[in-house]
Amino acid sequence: MKHNLQFDFVADKKNNTLTITREFAADRDLVWDCYTKSELLDQWFAPKPFTTKTKSMEFREGGHWHYAMVDPNGAEYWGWTDYLKIQPKDYYTSIDGFCDEAGTINPALPRADWQVTFSDKGEHAVVNTVVTYKSLADLETVINMGMQEGLTLTLEKLDELLNTLKK
Repeated sequence: MKHNLQFDFVADKKNNTLTITREFAADRDLVWDCYTKSELLDQWFAPKPFTTKTKSMEFREGGHWHYAMVDPNGAEYWGWTDYLKIQPKDYYTSIDGFCDEAGTINPALPRADWQVTFSDKGEHAVVNTVVTYKSLADLETVINMGMQEGLTLTLEKLDELLNTLKK
């Protein structure tokens, strides 16, 4: 990551939210595509050394993304995202959760509401993500699972991908 790019990760335990603001050295259209197209998500959406594979994706209101993060030994950690509202290139809202390979949500792990907003900052794009959990316990669960560290590594992979796509 270029150290002059904005990166804020704020846990608000009073409101059970995480607010992540991240600047990217790329234009908003390209960053939007990286967040909304499975062939691009598969190249960055997991912390190193994990990889990502999409089982199915329909990026539309009422659609979903069913994917796995795969560790170097081949173990798969499945996730499910339901897309609720989409305003192309500006924002989308979704609900995510952990699931199995068949797409069955794991009720023992937290689900969260996501609002992901894209804006311009000069020639760069800024993505502001607000993740809202149902309870403080759910928020603390994901923090203790390494959400901040994992997201930092994941967004660094997006930086690397954007550098290759801009050329």
